[in-house]
Amino acid sequence: MNAAQLPPVAPEVTATLVEGLSPRLRKRLDAAVTKLAARPTHRDGDTATIEVDDETELRLYAPGGVVAKVEDITCGCLLAPACVHRAAAACAAPVADLAPELAEQATPEAPGPASATAPAAVGPDAAHALGLNVAPASGPDAATGVAANAAPGRAPSTAPAAATPHETASPDQRAAADALWSAGAAVLEAGVDGAGAVTQSALLRAAHTARLRHLPRAAGAALSVVTLLRAARAGNPSYRTAELVTALAELLGTAHRVGTASGAELAAVRGRVRRPYSPDGSLRLYGLFTEPVVTDSGHGGVRTWVAGADGRLFTVGDVAPGGAGRALGVADRAVRLGDSALTHRELGRAGLAVSGATVSPDGRLGAGKAVKAVTARGAAWTEPPLAALWGTPPAEQAARALRSTSRYADPDGTGSDLLFLDVELLGAVREPGGACLLAQCEGGVRVRLTVADDDPALAHRDNLALLAAAAGTRLRIIGRLVPATHPRLTLLACTHPTGEGTVDLGLDRLRRADLPDPSAPAHFAPPQPAGPGGPSPLYLLERRVEQTVPAGRAALGLLSDVTAETRRIRRGGLPTAAALLTALCASAAQRDRDLFGRLLPADTDGFAAYWLAAARYTAAVSESLCAAAWNATEGDQVAVPPVPVHDVAG
Repeated sequence: MNAAQLPPVAPEVTATLVEGLSPRLRKRLDAAVTKLAARPTHRDGDTATIEVDDETELRLYAPGGVVAKVEDITCGCLLAPACVHRAAAACAAPVADLAPELAEQATPEAPGPASATAPAAVGPDAAHALGLNVAPASGPDAATGVAANAAPGRAPSTAPAAATPHETASPDQRAAADALWSAGAAVLEAGVDGAGAVTQSALLRAAHTARLRHLPRAAGAALSVVTLLRAARAGNPSYRTAELVTALAELLGTAHRVGTASGAELAAVRGRVRRPYSPDGSLRLYGLFTEPVVTDSGHGGVRTWVAGADGRLFTVGDVAPGGAGRALGVADRAVRLGDSALTHRELGRAGLAVSGATVSPDGRLGAGKAVKAVTARGAAWTEPPLAALWGTPPAEQAARALRSTSRYADPDGTGSDLLFLDVELLGAVREPGGACLLAQCEGGVRVRLTVADDDPALAHRDNLALLAAAAGTRLRIIGRLVPATHPRLTLLACTHPTGEGTVDLGLDRLRRADLPDPSAPAHFAPPQPAGPGGPSPLYLLERRVEQTVPAGRAALGLLSDVTAETRRIRRGGLPTAAALLTALCASAAQRDRDLFGRLLPADTDGFAAYWLAAARYTAAVSESLCAAAWNATEGDQVAVPPVPVHDVAG
């Protein structure tokens, strides 16, 4: 059975079916999900049918595309409707969105609840990273422990609903947030291996309750965790542990802030379910480039970037099921915007005059019936208004892009992760994962340029290999920031090496004849250090944070001694990281006994609070190191820059 063949199931349906099972059947649920995955499935309109065995069929009815009622899942076995098959099918199917409209992606916030138990020996550094209002420790490390403040991912989410200045969460909202916290802490306790269908069901129930209590942001975070847990347990090759770390931190942090936020902060924590398109009048747009979009879920298409006369960036997209093949085909289809006959490729080099424009908070142009668009003259990258995009210093562009890609922040609906640079190509650089292209931009900053997509059907990798043979060539480029301890971009578009026109590096294929010296072999630049200041010992804490997710709290509890690691971290100038590692491992190993010597239940809330503080801290320092790297010239030592310190929850 392919999960993609099953219709999405509403969270409350899955939770209700699992909760209705007897304790004996709950123990068999994970095995039943695995067994169903091996059975034949076929889809006929709104109904998906799974052949449980030669005589029994299981049906999922999805009018409107979603299984919205418990009664819509039926089984023909003798034990139905109290059988395990119905719950197993719901657990195997994708999770439905929170509402018919696209739900806002959950954004992480602060560490765990203030009521969580914290070992007394943590000290001010760790207390500060946990979100307690204490005076900041001195030194660059303490200054960056709370720096992360931008929307996760590449697209900022919608602006939150308004709230009165002194408004606080209602008792029902606090109760819903507490349930989300407990469900997230249970996932950390069990790890991926132990977070089966029953644990996931608790998350789904908590997400449903949070949505009913008008907390879509926290509810969306819970659904993201469930989706990633299922991908991890199914061995999905696209799954990454770092993504689940971020999703769990989003869930726990958002759940905590519901109980402590007020006014505008509360509005940001609540979030919005709908992503509205608001009127933006008449726009004069100039094409920049078109990039192919291929997702792990099998969707494909393109996104064309355009700029307004005031420098604002907008996108026009067309993404649907189909993969890389569809991406290449859609590039030559007409843009769905007004009466324009331009294809996406053409729009990336031409212009549009739009009236009645509607724009989403992340810059997507709406294609409603009232929108009118006609073809207009474009502009070269060296002409106004586009030339101004390359006029901002690289460090300022990187700081802006970092705010857009940061994992932990209140959404503001603004910003872009694109950088516009003038560079000189230096040649290829060998890395553990392959080779990338080294270039030097303004101020002597050396930036590594990597492929945006490894799919062989796209032109990214071949074009990058050809450009490696053009050392010394000066290009104007557009790339997407990759947060790292050294300047790094995925290369999306550039001026043609001959100086005529531009190249969409995912769609257009360069030829060797396009190079200044067609006979030149690929040039490899001298080996580059990991960063001007050398590798940061922060990874010692990062790996413990990630280690918890697959194996649970017990993985850290088995560590005998981390003194050597904390000593190395302190030598690297990160005392907060050392304190957090010590406290995290101590909390994982702590198991108290009662008067009769029996083990008491583990303090899951306390451990979750320390884990969340460590996850938030490592992200903040990583982002600070990234920003510092873009400010460093060749030979400089990267120091963690000072950042205003308030409260980790901020």
